[in-house]
Amino acid sequence: MSPWRAQPLTIPPDSMRAWMRLAVWEVWIGMLVFGALAFGIALIVNAPASIVTVFDFTNCYATPPVGQPCERAAYQTGILNAALDAWCGLLLLAFAVWLLWEVWTAVAPKAITDDFLKLLDDSFGRSWRRLRTWPWARLGWAYGFTLVGAASALAIGLFVSSTTSSPRFGKAPVPRVETSQHFRPHQ
Repeated sequence: MSPWRAQPLTIPPDSMRAWMRLAVWEVWIGMLVFGALAFGIALIVNAPASIVTVFDFTNCYATPPVGQPCERAAYQTGILNAALDAWCGLLLLAFAVWLLWEVWTAVAPKAITDDFLKLLDDSFGRSWRRLRTWPWARLGWAYGFTLVGAASALAIGLFVSSTTSSPRFGKAPVPRVETSQHFRPHQ
């Protein structure tokens, strides 16, 4: 029971409708993962910029004798704001990891119910030390379209950023003022 899908996914898809549902769902999750990662990292990186130091130069320019060195930093503020920004960034990173885990569990293979087949799987199943036995198909089903969604979210963000910062939109018109006069003899 996941909040992200109302109906179970069919892995591997058996119809065009199942393919479309899988692709749309994973592209959407990929866009959410990219957004959570981008905003989370941006919040964490920009958190120290929230700290503001207020300087007081009144004692530095007083009449002599001025005590050296003069105290310049009056106080700092915004430390709690920086801590909350970093915390929100960490929560967004945890949300992205949770979404990736949701995609991984959505494509989990069906449990083996037969006792003999379970014994065979336990005996001759995967060895995580050999790359050939890794669940490559499950990785493909889980993150194939998710990477497409993350890449499309990145492309949309870069496109919007480049169009809004281009000189056509952001440059203000410069007024031109003529400072010289031309005189001609009048006939």
